[in-house]
Amino acid sequence: MGDVNSIRIGIGEGTASFPMKRGSFRYREQTIWRKELKPECISSEETKVCYALKDGEEGNVVGTLTAVREGARMVLRLKTDRKCNRYWITLPAQKEEHFYGCGETFAKFDLKGERVRIWVAEHQNSNRISKKIIAEKLRGKRPKRVQKLLKYESYYVQPTFVSSEKYYVHVDTTDYMEFDFTKAGEVTLFLHENAPITLGEAETFAGLSELLTEQLGRQKKLPDWIYDGVILGMQQGTQVVEQKLAHAKEYGIPVAGVWCQDWSGCRRTKFGYQVMWNWEWDRELYPNLTEKIAEWKREGIRFLGYINPFLAIEKELYRYASAHGYCVKNQAGEDYLVTITTFPAAMVDFTNPEAYEWYKGIIKENMIGIGMSGWMADFGEYLPPDCVLNSGEDAKRVHNTWPAVWARMNEEAIRECGVENEVFFFTRAGYTGSLTHSAMMWNGDQHVDFSMDDGLPSVIPATLSLAMSGYGITHSDAGGYTTIMHMTRTKELLMRWEEMNAFSPLLRTHEGNQPARNVQYDANEELMWHLSRMAALHTGLKPYLKECIEEAALRGTPVMRPLFYHYDECAAYKEAYEYLLGRDILVAPVLEEGATKRNCYLPGETWIHLFSGKEYGGGTVCIEAPIGQPPVFIRKDSKYREQLLNLAIK
Repeated sequence: MGDVNSIRIGIGEGTASFPMKRGSFRYREQTIWRKELKPECISSEETKVCYALKDGEEGNVVGTLTAVREGARMVLRLKTDRKCNRYWITLPAQKEEHFYGCGETFAKFDLKGERVRIWVAEHQNSNRISKKIIAEKLRGKRPKRVQKLLKYESYYVQPTFVSSEKYYVHVDTTDYMEFDFTKAGEVTLFLHENAPITLGEAETFAGLSELLTEQLGRQKKLPDWIYDGVILGMQQGTQVVEQKLAHAKEYGIPVAGVWCQDWSGCRRTKFGYQVMWNWEWDRELYPNLTEKIAEWKREGIRFLGYINPFLAIEKELYRYASAHGYCVKNQAGEDYLVTITTFPAAMVDFTNPEAYEWYKGIIKENMIGIGMSGWMADFGEYLPPDCVLNSGEDAKRVHNTWPAVWARMNEEAIRECGVENEVFFFTRAGYTGSLTHSAMMWNGDQHVDFSMDDGLPSVIPATLSLAMSGYGITHSDAGGYTTIMHMTRTKELLMRWEEMNAFSPLLRTHEGNQPARNVQYDANEELMWHLSRMAALHTGLKPYLKECIEEAALRGTPVMRPLFYHYDECAAYKEAYEYLLGRDILVAPVLEEGATKRNCYLPGETWIHLFSGKEYGGGTVCIEAPIGQPPVFIRKDSKYREQLLNLAIK
């Protein structure tokens, strides 16, 4: 964990503002003053070292730093008698060290050379990375010119990073932070609040995951039925669902569930076909839904819906919430209306105990009560820093915690209904605390393209960074979600995404925000047969996936893992676009439009190509990868070898 004697401390005072537009925040910082402090050891015991902190200019003692060893962890605590609200903690590091985590990072997995904001937001990248750079990266070439991401925001952030030297750092605070990895040989933590910092170390990355999740919490096992096929995203009413299920049956597609996000109705906007945020069953759009949910369940098909923390202001639930004072307020004491995409909505104040229980009751009665087996618990990032909360708390310090509170409410609703083994939900936003409450993540609203910063390729570093933050059960929308301007989902993109998601904890499709402009899984026979094959592959992985998820629940071991997790090789620490599914499956999805082969890096042991049965040793190999045969390899020494190889569709 480095030399504690080399830690540098800075304190200061500053002000900040966080103007928000559609979930994106323009952070503005003004530093009023800053002083560097010089640590001097004043006492040293076996498990505790204490340093006096001297003003670097005046030389007088202004505080202390203690480092207390607690088993495999060390906790740093800073005390100062100066009135300050800015802290710079610089930790020593190796010049060749790599850093991962900080929640969910899409464009980069290794954070070396980056500065990361720890502030929950709607995921944004300010720059697009060109297709030429994507192609060069995926072909193993070094791009001549790399575009720097000037602004980066993420749905899920966490004040935690993991080092290639097998230690982690976690800051126990909810306020704004920045982690600076830009200088070789050091990492600087910039904090708005004095908070304890934990450093944990282990001999293996598996041991490190166990140690981290022992501190932060672990995800739970998932219902058994989710492994039994694809969850088909479909919309526009009961009749459409019936027709699509009959069509899927014709092609032998194993269907575990249907996900109808518009169960509560829809609104058509310039952005596309969107959900009506009034969490009651729309009886006109979905007639006889409760009877159909029961009927589909008897056939082994579960029904899933959608909810978020907002209310449509033109509907009855909002009028009730507003009349009872349940909404977040602005400075004038009015309901704070937040514009999301193209319309304003009100946010329920979860710091109000009555509002919290009322909203949880909606989940229990209107969703679980009609027979839902799961749902997307969307958003959580939008709490305005300048809002007024019922609790009287400073919204800037509550903002980051909102996704975890939202996940906790959903978890409690399921537990209080006694359906933990039957019902689950998945979220896109998170922070410290989400680990213990959120059953599963999905990677958010990717673009329906092959762009590296926010398309199909971005899902892999996002998933792996979550894994190294302790969050090990994730999936993505097969085919992406967001269509803007000229973007449209192609048949090739959808099939390549389904191939990747077949080798993940959950296979689920999404129609996207503009279904009519995008290719759907049932557009033609080729697509139907392709999904049938991928769903069969995914279903065949059930025993293997269940064991992986049980390991995640028991020890915090991520289901989808970076290659360096088990292989201490230089190339493994830099690989961001391949992953291990459990210990024994290596997946290298095709991420380039038009490609029918891919260069794959294989760690140093023998691997068997799933579709050809050919064996490969370690190193880089070029693999033929026609549609339907993504580069997937089985570890030869795996106890599951024969079982997994039998999954291949010849």
